[in-house]
Amino acid sequence: MKSMEDMIQAAQRAAETIQKQMGEAQGRLDSIEVEGVAGGGLVRIRASAKGRVIGVSIDDSLLNVSEKGILEDLVAAAFNDARTRADATAAEEMQKVQMAAGIPAGFKLPF
Repeated sequence: MKSMEDMIQAAQRAAETIQKQMGEAQGRLDSIEVEGVAGGGLVRIRASAKGRVIGVSIDDSLLNVSEKGILEDLVAAAFNDARTRADATAAEEMQKVQMAAGIPAGFKLPF
């Protein structure tokens, strides 16, 4: 029979392993790309799953002074779309780590 001390040490090792895996998953998020779009694809923003903007693409048809307000709105919408996709991708990646570690879905880790 294991002593209480052995069980506590095993739990600590398991927590350290999970924390390490979560940290590695967080690190991978910056290499995963998502794309936010607006205006039917006229404006596209590529971002990492951590939310770092990698690139912006604007269709030439929007590059005219009279369309400046529309362009600004579309850039903001594309950024927000990219941010939403980045958050969803990050949540999926973290869920994979939790599932691999046998942690129930929806359980919030204190990391």
